[in-house]
Amino acid sequence: MAEQLDDFMTEETLIETVKNQIEDGSPIAVKETLMRLVMTGNPREEAIEMMACALAIEVFDVMKNGAEFNQKRYKENLESLPDMSFMGDE
Repeated sequence: MAEQLDDFMTEETLIETVKNQIEDGSPIAVKETLMRLVMTGNPREEAIEMMACALAIEVFDVMKNGAEFNQKRYKENLESLPDMSFMGDE
């Protein structure tokens, strides 16, 4: 299980997933977050990397704990960016 988790949760995979969400416009909070972060001076790629961290929290919970993807928490974490205290590095 841990190997599957590590294989899935590569930075590249998470970034690609965020880019796909932006392209698809779903969830809308992803596109809104990107626009907000870029408009406040964050480089686009850096903003996407931050967003991938918010996604990683949810993917980890699903893979490790068998939980359902928590859309509400994902949106809240996106909205808190660039503050990344949800990562536990407060």
